[in-house]
Amino acid sequence: MPTVHAYPEHNFAVFARDARDSLTPNETQRTTLIVAACYIVAIAILWHVPYLSVIIYPFKLLTVGFHEMSHAIAGILTCAHIHSIELDPDEGGATRMSGGIPWITLPAGYLGSSFIGAALITCGFDTNASKVASLVMAAFFLFTLWWARRNWLTWLLILGMSGLIVLFWFVAGGVALRYFVLFIGVMSCMYVLWDVIDDTVARKVNGSDASSFAEICGCCPSQVWGVIWLIQAFIFFAAGIIVGLVAFKQSAAQQADDSRHFLPVPGSSSGALQQFLPNSAMASSLACAAALAAVLLHRW
Repeated sequence: MPTVHAYPEHNFAVFARDARDSLTPNETQRTTLIVAACYIVAIAILWHVPYLSVIIYPFKLLTVGFHEMSHAIAGILTCAHIHSIELDPDEGGATRMSGGIPWITLPAGYLGSSFIGAALITCGFDTNASKVASLVMAAFFLFTLWWARRNWLTWLLILGMSGLIVLFWFVAGGVALRYFVLFIGVMSCMYVLWDVIDDTVARKVNGSDASSFAEICGCCPSQVWGVIWLIQAFIFFAAGIIVGLVAFKQSAAQQADDSRHFLPVPGSSSGALQQFLPNSAMASSLACAAALAAVLLHRW
């Protein structure tokens, strides 16, 4: 009688155990998840409360910038010529291009910005990853400024966000930067979810990306594409959290030690430069506050 081996069942049990261990958050990850949940609640409240919504107004504009930048990147990849990127004070935006493949460039706005948000959420689980994410965002800012060089609101917004990034880089060895990157990631995903629902599912906006995409396809109304993009945005959001849980298992102490050896705070080991840090951080915060104040004043 042939012998039946239980290797498949054994392998599945090992895989299930490893998956459970990978997805079970440690203490540092639980703190990150709690902070992310607080961000979601705070953003949802501030989004709809009059006057208080102005607090997150600059970050709404930033997520609009991610949206328009995603259009532009898709356009470049499909051989389009990007004429300009514009951000509107009423939380709108436009990417003007010629050429390219509309089948790719139109959905790239929502899908690209939700992917960016998910990637930032993942990086928000680790200090060093947040530093890398900040450098990548700096590259995004430079490209955006090139295409939006005549839009003063974009300049003020990027100046303010750059100041915040520099400021938080100095605080607690980059821990504040990690939570800032996490906030931007949550904000970007939340904005995509709300904007898709508002423009395509709850009501039909003729000038929306979904409406334009529906006209090109001709097979489905814009609401259908809105639901599809909404599901994809939820998948990106969940994937960002799952990848963060699996990839970054270091404790807060381990992250702090790793951070001291990877892109450390300038002058952290120099007594002379340590005296310069408060002044540079203060200058950065003042520039940031001035830029964001100008954006908020224009909003009012």
